[in-house]
Amino acid sequence: MSGSKFTFPRYNTSSYTSTNTASASLNKWLRSEGFGQYKMHSFRHSLRDRLRYVGCPSEITDQIGGWSNKTVGQSYGNGYRLCDLNKWMQKLVLNAA
Repeated sequence: MSGSKFTFPRYNTSSYTSTNTASASLNKWLRSEGFGQYKMHSFRHSLRDRLRYVGCPSEITDQIGGWSNKTVGQSYGNGYRLCDLNKWMQKLVLNAA
């Protein structure tokens, strides 16, 4: 770990996230793996739908998906712990089988 709070720090500064660059890189990876018919935009929609399906609270869904906060209060604090986010991601894995 680089000590960054971001999973992919190369796409982030302290005040800005380069979402277009990150999305383009991920779309390039999808093409290289033979999944060129899919795009990251549709992945984000599917992720949100699947998190709804398992009953994930919207604040956790927003944090997992990187969606912006809807209220000022949601930006206070450090957010959910990784173990809490992982719990919901595991539910996705278990429900995919």
